Amino acid sequence: MKFLPVAVTALMVSVLLSCSSQSHAKKNADPTLTKNSSAINPVLTGADQLTAYLPLLKGKKVGLMGNQTSVVGPKNEHLVDVLLREKIDLRFGFAPEHGFRGDIERGEKVSNDKDSKTGLPLYTLYGKNDKQDSIIQSIDVMIFDLQDVGARFYTYIASMHRVMELCAKHNKELIVLDRPNPCGDQIDGPVRKDDKFKSNVSLHKIAMIHGLTVGELAHMINGEKWLEQGRQCKVTVIPVQNWDHNKMYELPVVPSPSLPNHLSVRLYGALCLFEGTDISVGRGTDWPFQIVGYDNPVYGDFQFTPGEKAGMVKHVEGKGQTMYGLDLRSLDANKQVFTLKYVLDFYNKMPDKSKFFARPEFFDKLAGTDELRKQIIAGKTETEIKASWKAELDEYRQMRKKYLLYTDFE
Repeated sequence: MKFLPVAVTALMVSVLLSCSSQSHAKKNADPTLTKNSSAINPVLTGADQLTAYLPLLKGKKVGLMGNQTSVVGPKNEHLVDVLLREKIDLRFGFAPEHGFRGDIERGEKVSNDKDSKTGLPLYTLYGKNDKQDSIIQSIDVMIFDLQDVGARFYTYIASMHRVMELCAKHNKELIVLDRPNPCGDQIDGPVRKDDKFKSNVSLHKIAMIHGLTVGELAHMINGEKWLEQGRQCKVTVIPVQNWDHNKMYELPVVPSPSLPNHLSVRLYGALCLFEGTDISVGRGTDWPFQIVGYDNPVYGDFQFTPGEKAGMVKHVEGKGQTMYGLDLRSLDANKQVFTLKYVLDFYNKMPDKSKFFARPEFFDKLAGTDELRKQIIAGKTETEIKASWKAELDEYRQMRKKYLLYTDFE
């Protein structure tokens, strides 16, 4: 088995990444660049640092949780192709929501299949799969490499939790190839505390906009003993180099069909709550999560008509209807932070407010609480609503500090 000629011995499996292992990873980092990099201080994702993790895979049977965001280097080569070229014994891939190549609609069934390019057997962790235990028992080490976008309701972090559950249950190693959080410069929204609202879109007791990378969250899940029966997973995180929570990061690959660019990613946290309503966030257009509207001119002068786009066919609000509302495409993406102003604006403009929360139970799951919906109905302002989150957010911030791998924005 051929590897790059760098000896890496310090990054062995541990529950919490030590400072010495972080410095060792920096020392042996590959000089590959991402679109967010400069020649002086290149941003290196975990996947970019081949010399840090290939030796950990040598002689082992390996599984991968990945998708189209699992890329390596400036050419965005898929991690699967890299691992196979390096003669890693890759046995299967687990696919999250949207599938292994990222072309499946939100909420649609992800079936067991084969990767169209490599023939790698694929299995799903999205939904129920009775074969998951036997699948994980067939390998020695699991890799997790998915690009999160920093919102609690983005289901890739739920997929990581399921991988950790399986690895902990069957005593398997897990290597998390960390990636920057494109919204990692903020913490906001209610903290999900009551298990009544626990779901695939609100699995963890974290803030709605959580301010963590997946590597940091993996350590939090372990440290807070959120896995079943208080188990802990054997986790090694390969940390990002030359990035911290103060730095903007534009994703090199679209993370899912409805988040096609940096602006959509930055607006996603504020606009996703509309999915508990019938308000359109632009699915079925070229600008999902950059425009908002409903079928009444009272909502604004901007007009658009949702249709059918790749990855957005079945679940399109207002398909074929003229929508009236807001055009957010000219906003500076880097300046966007979580806000309730869009949801409050549309609620206040709706003639029959009893129809606004078309799917109240799902809205509450997105929010992680039913208090937000009740506060909106009661006519609370954004300032009043956010003030009600302060105590729980302060408590969350203190917990979060224990698991940070990077310089914080606060």
